[in-house]
Amino acid sequence: MKTQDFDFYLPAELIAQYPAEQRASSRMLYLDGINNQLQDALFSDLPGYLRAGDVVVFNDTQVIKARLFGKKDSGGRVEVMVERVLDDRHVLAVIRASHAPKPDSKLLLADAIPVTVIAHEQEFYTLCFEHERTVTELLECYGQLPLPPYITRPATLADETRYQTVYARNSGAVAAPTAGLHFDVNMMNQLRAMGVIIAYVTLHVGAGTFQPVRVENIADHTMHSETFHIPQATIDAIQQAKTTGGRILAVGTTSLRALEACAMLHHGQLVAGYGDTRIFITPGYRLQVVERLLTNFHLPCSTLLMLVSAFAGMENIQRAYQHAVTERYRFFSYGDAMLIERKS
Repeated sequence: MKTQDFDFYLPAELIAQYPAEQRASSRMLYLDGINNQLQDALFSDLPGYLRAGDVVVFNDTQVIKARLFGKKDSGGRVEVMVERVLDDRHVLAVIRASHAPKPDSKLLLADAIPVTVIAHEQEFYTLCFEHERTVTELLECYGQLPLPPYITRPATLADETRYQTVYARNSGAVAAPTAGLHFDVNMMNQLRAMGVIIAYVTLHVGAGTFQPVRVENIADHTMHSETFHIPQATIDAIQQAKTTGGRILAVGTTSLRALEACAMLHHGQLVAGYGDTRIFITPGYRLQVVERLLTNFHLPCSTLLMLVSAFAGMENIQRAYQHAVTERYRFFSYGDAMLIERKS
């Protein structure tokens, strides 16, 4: 398939620059991929699409303050975006600079953190933070929240709350699992009171989630690696639901990728533990775990648009996105939601 098969026209003014006033006040487009039907709704209507015994799986990753500014030994300015914390001293990062720093060169970040460039492979650098405090402590103290590139304003203090889910608890992502941003505590409690089972996975979202597919044929695209963890309690909840008629709803493409990657690694079975995945879900991929998906609206020609096209069918997604543009839905991380029933 061609990358251009997943392009669409999006007016710039539909790219949400700020979150909705209240988390649960967004709109929601319901797409029934089985019956090829669309329905305009509100996110607050979500409980009406669920029933007791359903399992809703959330990604409980927490966004770190991954953006740092500084300078090279030569005095040139650099911007460092941490992609992954490797240990207490080392990170994998993307560096923006007028001239790419070489291995063994030195950086000074935030006027406080001496850094040595260890290695450079493709777009990623391995960096060593030469400081008595851990990387996690330094990022929390000196880092800035990494808003997505299509939000064209500086991060504010409010973003430090609104660009995190209310259930975030495992630090490590450089981008929020944005479908979860719609949930507030009241909605979570309402679902529990209905008998809906709340479960969690952890997938630390990398900056690669924003990268466009730059190859002509999507089969030539290489996904960035992401780490995930699935606890036994989540597997038990899913297996119970499968035997009693409950449905599995993944909140966000990250929750879906964690579950489907685990099933792929273990021949269709879910096994508790940690893993790394480069899973690339495109039309024709046979999903094994998730039957329903709550997600936001995604970038043209992106891997996430390809994923939802695999989930609901390409024609259904094309029609839904055209409808969303016509009806002035808000797009991307701070935008509106979409609830999708899997096509098959």
